[in-house]
Amino acid sequence: MHILMYRWKAYNYRDIEQTFRVLGHTVDNIEQELGSYDVSPEFEQVIEQRVRTNHYDMIFTVNYFPLISNVCERLGVKYVSWTCDNPLISMYHESVFHDCNYIFTFDKTNYLEFKGMGVKHIWYLPLAVDTDRLDAVMERADDLAKYQGDVAFVGSLYERNSYDRIKNRLPDYLQGYFDAVMEAQLNISGANIVEPMLTTNILEQLQEYFSLEKSDGSFSDLGLIFQTTVLGFKIAEIERRRALIELSKYYKVNVYSNSNVSDLLRIQYCGSVDYWSEMPKVFRMSKINLNFTIPNIKSGIPLRIWDVLGCGGFLLTNYQAELPYYFKEGEDLVCFDGVEDLREKVGYYLTHEGERHRIAENGYRKVKEGHNYIERIRTILEIVTQTDEK
Repeated sequence: MHILMYRWKAYNYRDIEQTFRVLGHTVDNIEQELGSYDVSPEFEQVIEQRVRTNHYDMIFTVNYFPLISNVCERLGVKYVSWTCDNPLISMYHESVFHDCNYIFTFDKTNYLEFKGMGVKHIWYLPLAVDTDRLDAVMERADDLAKYQGDVAFVGSLYERNSYDRIKNRLPDYLQGYFDAVMEAQLNISGANIVEPMLTTNILEQLQEYFSLEKSDGSFSDLGLIFQTTVLGFKIAEIERRRALIELSKYYKVNVYSNSNVSDLLRIQYCGSVDYWSEMPKVFRMSKINLNFTIPNIKSGIPLRIWDVLGCGGFLLTNYQAELPYYFKEGEDLVCFDGVEDLREKVGYYLTHEGERHRIAENGYRKVKEGHNYIERIRTILEIVTQTDEK
């Protein structure tokens, strides 16, 4: 196959591109900053020119872009996308019904939602990890000692969230209501309760203070936008800060982030790390790696979990509904339920080294054998081919 791949800031595009090549396909790249995922006449023209000149068999993207789907539908070219974020606001667009689409989503609730809408060309496909690439990073490394630590968190603290920017404009009642909703969500593992709490009455009141900009063809609504881009990020900030503050009272905690951590007095701030060359070393050399899945991801397993396990790191994560389908809790990874449980489990596994190493090894072997990019990309190509033949 001759594949055109739109390259943007997604972390996993390199692994996907390399896998296409390993499987014998030719991949060309196209890169351009987009002001809108829905409409960009200039970029659409560039894609059209590339397709007409090179006669690609398909265009591939990480995450879904309506404007690319529209171009593919016009030209009769297959458009294959694989999501790594949820919910994708860009998917709530009339273009998802195009026949050219082959949409693969890592979150089962997302799959079921769109299947229920009548989207025919959508499939559930969890994310993956390239353990061979990560092993190679370790083998070449001569600086692993600098990444050693007891407890490590790599990621954003979302302190630049939009809820903080609008909160003071809201009336006291709405402020109190949203604070209560977020607090309730923080006390529930493995389920998203924000959506049902955004009732029609609440959304009607919110419209006066929060404007919704929609492009033609979009069917996203105020509730979806507000629960994900506003409350979801604020909940993530609260959860991560509370957990890191609590853990730092008892243990040595390293934080690798671009975020402002000046208020986290006891943590060891280590700056940011490069996803490709440094982050794997953190995961391998830290005794315990933390994952806090942003609540926007309702049931799926985020890329961070695959990354940690693929590096042979010990993972302590919040519970996600899809975890039991692929991993055994306490054997491949460990889940926590709330800050107190997290603190107790950190203490336990820091002092039970043999058990910790055994769990990390189990998790590594499981993803290496059954959740690699070769298997996932083969699945995608088989579905695309078989669907085309029907």
